[in-house]
Amino acid sequence: MGKTNKPPKNKSAPQPTVVCFVRHGHTPTTGTILPGRAKGLHLSDQGIDQAKAVALHLGEYGNISAIYSSPMERTKETAQHIAKACGLKTRIRKGLIEADFGTWTGKKLSDLRKLQEWESVQKTPSTFRFPSGESFLEMQSRMVDAVAQIVEAHRGEVVVAVSHADTIKTVIASALGTPLDLFQRIHISPCSLSSVLYSHSGPTVLAVNTTGDSLQSVIPMRGSK
Repeated sequence: MGKTNKPPKNKSAPQPTVVCFVRHGHTPTTGTILPGRAKGLHLSDQGIDQAKAVALHLGEYGNISAIYSSPMERTKETAQHIAKACGLKTRIRKGLIEADFGTWTGKKLSDLRKLQEWESVQKTPSTFRFPSGESFLEMQSRMVDAVAQIVEAHRGEVVVAVSHADTIKTVIASALGTPLDLFQRIHISPCSLSSVLYSHSGPTVLAVNTTGDSLQSVIPMRGSK
């Protein structure tokens, strides 16, 4: 008598993960200098207040499983306030680091805006590589990879990833399915919170650039999806 093929067992879909992306707080050079990966840049007094505020809101949520941070001082300092409020330790993830701006690192934004290349940065970033640095495509790719690894490690959980403006913008653009050449239309303020739900059916952007004191629209309650 021949063997009968048994139908495969139904495997339940992985539980969705919510990643809360937080940009680091204000620094003494925010809005004036392109700091990139230069060392020694810390939060300003305003940035510390911003970090404490977002930490308070995330701590009140009370359901955060892990805090990840870019290795830069300004992101680690922001993450430390969040980790303290949530009773967790900060985990450093290199993939969340700021873009490598190459020879543009430390330049005044007012000077960079005068360059012909600045138009490419704003209108066709997918074609642009920073001189002796990273391309926008490379930045987006390693950022998306880093987030995918975090999601895989925290199925069914809510986690925080503290990073930088452009890196967060590229991962939000990826989640939205927005072409990289349009990612500059997304704005990420210092210590703003954006969130994405990653499920088996794909990402769902829950909020972008949120700076209010309510997380109800940013992090869904358990069992809502």
